[in-house]
Amino acid sequence: MYGNPAEERESGSVADVTKEGQSDVRPGRAALVGGQDLTDGHGDGAGDRGATGVAAITGRSKPKGTAKGRHRGGRRRGRKGERTVVPEAEFTSYYGRPVLNQPAWQPLNIAGYFFLGGLAGAGSVLAAGAELTGRPVMARALKTSSALAVAGSAAALIHDLGRPGRFVNMLRVFKPTSPMSVGSWVLAVYGPVSGAAALCALGGRLPRVGRAATAGAALIGPAVAAYTAVLAADTAVPGWHDGYRELPFVFVGSAATAASGMALAMSPTAENGPARSVALAGTALENAAMKAMERRLGLVAEVYRSGPGGRWMRAAEALSAAGAAGAALLAGRSRVAAGASGLALLAASACTRLGVFHAGMESSKDPNYTVIPQRERLDAASGS
Repeated sequence: MYGNPAEERESGSVADVTKEGQSDVRPGRAALVGGQDLTDGHGDGAGDRGATGVAAITGRSKPKGTAKGRHRGGRRRGRKGERTVVPEAEFTSYYGRPVLNQPAWQPLNIAGYFFLGGLAGAGSVLAAGAELTGRPVMARALKTSSALAVAGSAAALIHDLGRPGRFVNMLRVFKPTSPMSVGSWVLAVYGPVSGAAALCALGGRLPRVGRAATAGAALIGPAVAAYTAVLAADTAVPGWHDGYRELPFVFVGSAATAASGMALAMSPTAENGPARSVALAGTALENAAMKAMERRLGLVAEVYRSGPGGRWMRAAEALSAAGAAGAALLAGRSRVAAGASGLALLAASACTRLGVFHAGMESSKDPNYTVIPQRERLDAASGS
């Protein structure tokens, strides 16, 4: 450490370090940076100007055997294969706390909202098909169950929101880019239409109005069955957001499973042929989409295999397999077997919605499920 840098310069005992290296370097002179000798008095002239300047500024000598533009311990960045000086940081959460704010949703409210909405939407489609093919008991049962299910779905949503006025406020505007806004309007339109179809079927009056309402409910039904998946995937919750491609197919398959289960439980064996076919198709679609989503999710798929989400999903898989087998082998001959298969399928659909809900909530608690997949996507994008 020197005293006054200006006096040392005048006496000629030190040299300055500039952006081009050291100036006025002669043997025995030290490099002065802020009054400190950073070269130990070994400045050797212009031949070492660049290297000495780097050493004087960084306090390190240039590593031997390293190529120009590369630094050890760094990561590749850019198209030219450059490496940064700063090494890859290890992820740690602040006191292990979650990165995301966990959704303030109640399991029974939201899982019930998902399940009942799917049952209602798919039930209206199956009811229209039953009416067109001359199956009045099945059509009447599904129209009634759809009206009751959509009312229960709306009640579960409003209960979770806290007061009815919040649902009404969502209808003040229509925003096509918002799944919440679109879903609220779909639910608001579908409810009265499905209710009218059920009332006409139960009362036996206004057949034309009943047929028009049945057709309208069948047209809106698929949107009612699928929009809740889009709503969940639009959040930042990794277990839902990262499965945005497959989750709508999981929900549609689960909705078809529930509607076919209701048809099997409420209609005679002579009319349940289409319900048996829909049970097989819905179960196959739900399980195939779920397996595809787990393969693509990678690390995040753990929440669908372990913990509360995994337990509900395993229960759903077992119940759907039992219900589909009973529907295919026994439901056409035995009314008891048809009812048992239908109840198993209904329970399987409810377990699927609970499994998806709990898996998403668990993924929002662990910060690894948020950060690690994002880092993997960034690394994949930079390496392409």
